[in-house]
Amino acid sequence: MAKLISKTYGDALFELAVEEGKIDVLLEETRQLQKVLSENIEFGRLMNHPKIIKEEKIQVAKNVFEGRISDELLGLLTIVIAKDRYKDIDTILDYFIGEVKKYQGIGIATVTTAVPLKEAQCKKIEQKLLDTTEYTEMEMHYNLDASLIGGMMIRIGDRVVDSSIKTKLNELQKELLKVQI
Repeated sequence: MAKLISKTYGDALFELAVEEGKIDVLLEETRQLQKVLSENIEFGRLMNHPKIIKEEKIQVAKNVFEGRISDELLGLLTIVIAKDRYKDIDTILDYFIGEVKKYQGIGIATVTTAVPLKEAQCKKIEQKLLDTTEYTEMEMHYNLDASLIGGMMIRIGDRVVDSSIKTKLNELQKELLKVQI
């Protein structure tokens, strides 16, 4: 459900950004808004408080952000508050950022390995991903997970390539359990 909500609101903001030619401006504002909201936890508590009426929440948001962010982003924020969806604001903004990156040809890859990679290995992986995808640029994120034992797991969006030893051992175990003696 949260995915549908973030897609609905994120797509609306994205389409507006494309239509008005404000992709870069709204992308930067969105990142700044995310930073401000994450640093001000009390604002989030206020926006999610069940005993405060929506009109008051909207007025507080306008008082805080009017003149500081674009009308488009403020409009999104007020609609999200009016529809009682403020708890989803982070996923909505993340979705919008992801759509902008897709539009700009930037892929987001998460590479998980059991041991840290050297810089040359990282560059080789990035180049291989650029060669095998439609992206013109990659935003790389590297994680460590010792339970993989060896190999790596690469995630781009909802696609996953898992060549870890842990997965291969699990598959081998399943095959051995199927054997009848």
